Amino acid sequence: MLDARSLVSAAVDYVRRNPDEIVKAAVNAAGLRFGVPIAALRWLSSQAKLPRKAPHDIDIASAPPAIRVTMSLEAMGTPVRASAAIQVDEIDLSPDAMRIGLRLRDVKLNLLGESDTAVATLIKSGALDLTKVGNFVRVLPKRPPAIVDAEGDRIVIDLMKVPSVAHNSLLRRALAVVTPMVNVRAVETDRDHLYVALRASPREWPRALAALRGRR
Repeated sequence: MLDARSLVSAAVDYVRRNPDEIVKAAVNAAGLRFGVPIAALRWLSSQAKLPRKAPHDIDIASAPPAIRVTMSLEAMGTPVRASAAIQVDEIDLSPDAMRIGLRLRDVKLNLLGESDTAVATLIKSGALDLTKVGNFVRVLPKRPPAIVDAEGDRIVIDLMKVPSVAHNSLLRRALAVVTPMVNVRAVETDRDHLYVALRASPREWPRALAALRGRR
């Protein structure tokens, strides 16, 4: 967990050094568009205490409209340095789905040290087609249940396929109340920020009210 005091201190320091962020945030909020500085995401990733086998040495940068993520991890027992520009091209949030479509482009894998695993052999030989990561993910023998589709450079994730999420009645009710009136329209970047753009549907308030009262 991040220390709350450190988080607040870092945020205040960033605003002091970038006072124009307040005006920019207000203008974007008027259009239901909310941004997070890439520098803030980079700082959060450096401060997070992750499990020992989790990805580490994470670096985050923008590659508009995508976000570029670079990290060190183990791919099927093979230590690698992985990098990809990730673009969100589909979002479907509802009480029955938390579906996110991702396009992975400019994917790079570099071995960290010598290895003779199957993955290392594929990387060394150049036989692994990194322009179509989805095809590789599709044939994984132990594909995570959240990955519902994969083809070409695209992977589709539905978090509702994860039992702990699907059985969370509080989350599902919150989605039933909120998503009819407010939903995510797009996730994109510019040179310095990651933006989440929302779509408002005020006429759907009866449906949201019915969900709040316990009727779907």
